[in-house]
Amino acid sequence: MSIQIKISEKLFLKDPNGTVLGQRIVINSIILIDSMGFEQFTFKKLAAHILSTEASIYRYFENKHKLLIYLTSWYWSWLSFRLKTETHRVVDGKEKISIAVRIFCHLIPPISMPEGIDLNALHNLLISESSKAYLTKEVDNDNKEGAFLSYKRFCKEVAAMVKEVNPDYPYPTALISSCVEAAHHQKFFSDHLPFLTEVSKGKMEEVAAFLEDMIFRVISRQ
Repeated sequence: MSIQIKISEKLFLKDPNGTVLGQRIVINSIILIDSMGFEQFTFKKLAAHILSTEASIYRYFENKHKLLIYLTSWYWSWLSFRLKTETHRVVDGKEKISIAVRIFCHLIPPISMPEGIDLNALHNLLISESSKAYLTKEVDNDNKEGAFLSYKRFCKEVAAMVKEVNPDYPYPTALISSCVEAAHHQKFFSDHLPFLTEVSKGKMEEVAAFLEDMIFRVISRQ
C-alpha cells in the first residue's frame, strides 16, 4: 500500500501493513466481507481465499471483530487524510463542510489511491457493517484501547468546520456524527428499505444534498 495510514497498535497483534501477507489479509477481507457480509465471513474462508492458513491470519488479528474495527479505523483515517488534502486551501467554512459531506458520502474521487484497497467495497462495508464494530457489549473496553480514535477524530475535524461557520452552535459533534451515520443509513435504506427514505436507490448525490440542507438549516438558526 503506497499511502501509509496509521492505525492504533492495539487493534492488531502484528502490523498487517508490514508484510505482503498482512496486506493480502486486509485487501481480501474487505472484498469478502463486502460480498458475503460480516456474519458469514470467517478466517477459515479468508484463509482459503488467499491460499493461506487460519493460523497465519490469527497471528495478525485476535478475531474477526478486531479485524472489522481495524478496517473501519483504516477507513476513517483515510477520510481524515482526504479531508486535509481537499480542504487545506479552502477558506470558506461552508465550502469546507460541503466538501466534507461529499467526502463521507464517497462522492469526491481521490487524487491518489492506496495500493490494492478496493475503496468502493470498503465504503459498502462501512454502510452495511460498521455499526457492528461498536454496537457490542465490549464497546467500552474497545474504546479504552483506542478502537474508535479515527472515527472520533474525523467527526471532530468536521465539527470544527461547523464551529468555524457558527461558533455559537452548541452541538457540532452531535450534528456531524449524526450526519455521518445518516449517510450510511440513507444509502442502506435506499437500497433495501426504500419506504424509509425519499433518496433514490444508490444515489449518494441525493444523500449529500439532504445532509447539506440539514446541516446548514440547523446551524443557521442560532
